[in-house]
Formats: sequence, C-alpha cells, structure tokens
Amino acid sequence: MATLDQLFFALKLFSALGCGLVAGVFFAFSSFVMNALARLEPKQGAAAMQSINITVINPLFMTVLFGTAAACILLVVFSASRWHQPGTVYLLLGSLLYIIGTIGVTIVFNVPLNEALARVEPGSIDGANLWASYIANWTTWNHIRTAAALAAAASLTIALCY
Repeated sequence: MATLDQLFFALKLFSALGCGLVAGVFFAFSSFVMNALARLEPKQGAAAMQSINITVINPLFMTVLFGTAAACILLVVFSASRWHQPGTVYLLLGSLLYIIGTIGVTIVFNVPLNEALARVEPGSIDGANLWASYIANWTTWNHIRTAAALAAAASLTIALCY
C-alpha cells in the first residue's frame, strides 16, 4: 500500500510532467504552427485553425490539460497543510502559475478568440479581417500561457527535489 508521501510525490511528478507536456504543445504553436498558418491565404489559415480547434478537444489532450490543473489544485490545497516543509513555496508557485497563467489565460483569452473564429466563414470578408487580428492576438496569449506552463514545470520540478 502506498504511503501518503508516495502519493504526494506521484502527484507532484504528474503535475510537473503535465505542465511540461502542455508547455511543449503550446510552444509548438508559438514557434511554428501559427507562423505556418499565417503564411497561408486567410481563407486557408482560418479554415485550418478552425479544424485544429475542433480536433484539439479530444479526451487525451483534455485529460492532460485539465487533469494537470486538477492535480495543481490539489497541490495548492496540500501546500496549505505542508507550509512548514521545504519546497512548498515551489509547489504553490508552480501550481498557481499553471492554474492562472495557463488555464486562466486559455479560458479568458484563447477560448473566446477560438469561439469568434468558429463563428465566421473563412472565405468571407469578416473571416479575413478576423483572421488578421486573430493570428496576432491568439499567438500573444499563447506565448504567455506557454511561458507560464514552462515556469510551472520548472517550479514543480524543483519541488520534487525536496
């Protein structure tokens, strides 16, 4: 039977790995996917992103994205009871970076942009106009959530050392 310390370690490890995995996915979008889509004609780029936004909502990615958030919420709760232990500040910092900087930014900024893109016809004037601003705005917020997920992974990894 696993001890509480072993379960706590597993939760920290899962959280650190999840943050890193999500950071990697978002980094791919920031470093080349959005640049590739921006090189396409607006109709093609917008249509491709609409397809990505539908396809990304799948059990595997959603489990990693939101399962990591749930694990980070548990770490925040456990941090309150373990405040006196070394490394707790890293647990709290990493968890909050992921919850606020990755999930919060996704929900407040990226998802509404995705929803607006879903409502337009890619080949229309409105679609082309929206696409021009979408690329810049979505990518900016994606950079922020990428950095937050990476910083969270680093902080949680440091916490594993304690």
